[in-house]
Amino acid sequence: MMRQVFSKPEKLVVYKNEFFNEIDNLGINSLPIIAIISFFMGAVITIQAAFGFTSPWVPLYAIGFTARDSMVLEFSPTMVSLILAGKVGSNIASEIGTMRVTEQIDALEIMGVNSKAFLIMPKVLACVLINPFLIIMSMFIGILGGLVLGVLSHVITVYKYIYGIQYQFNSFNITYALIKTVVFAFIISSVSAYHGYYTEGGALEVGRSSTKAVVYCSILILVFNFLLTKLLLA
Repeated sequence: MMRQVFSKPEKLVVYKNEFFNEIDNLGINSLPIIAIISFFMGAVITIQAAFGFTSPWVPLYAIGFTARDSMVLEFSPTMVSLILAGKVGSNIASEIGTMRVTEQIDALEIMGVNSKAFLIMPKVLACVLINPFLIIMSMFIGILGGLVLGVLSHVITVYKYIYGIQYQFNSFNITYALIKTVVFAFIISSVSAYHGYYTEGGALEVGRSSTKAVVYCSILILVFNFLLTKLLLA
């Protein structure tokens, strides 16, 4: 399927328009939910770290250090991708599945259009391009949420938190997170599109395809999270 998806487009301008529509539909529209979840998750990590670091031997700036690494290494790239698998993956599977059961895909093929490329390629490219930006926003908002609510909760000072964020910062952690994000984005878009494209039956089967897409995407994200971590950090 993927070989046909990335075959030469019949009319490039049509694919370009679809690509920008998918960026807005799959990427920009996901930003509010990602922002809310990241903000409060960063706050929870900060408060939990402050609660756990009760030893006087542990410096207070370790709270900021923990919040930074938790957001950058795991929460933003992996947990947000799992959230996107539920939102974006089900969207893709249900949209393409509906087109399949209503015979819109058959109509495209009768007109000589490569339906796999026309329907799936813009979604895959849009997810792979926009998801890293969403993850970077998630990191920033999560760390900001830890700072704002951590200070308002009187568990840490602004100076200590910012010092902890800067302490022993390793830029490769960002690279590692973005590599995972690109792989997860490809998984979400391609697996969801596959289940939607090969839907058979009616509306009930569309719902089942959407559910299967989310389940398989989530499992593959967790598996590849382990493999990439082993390859890049071990």
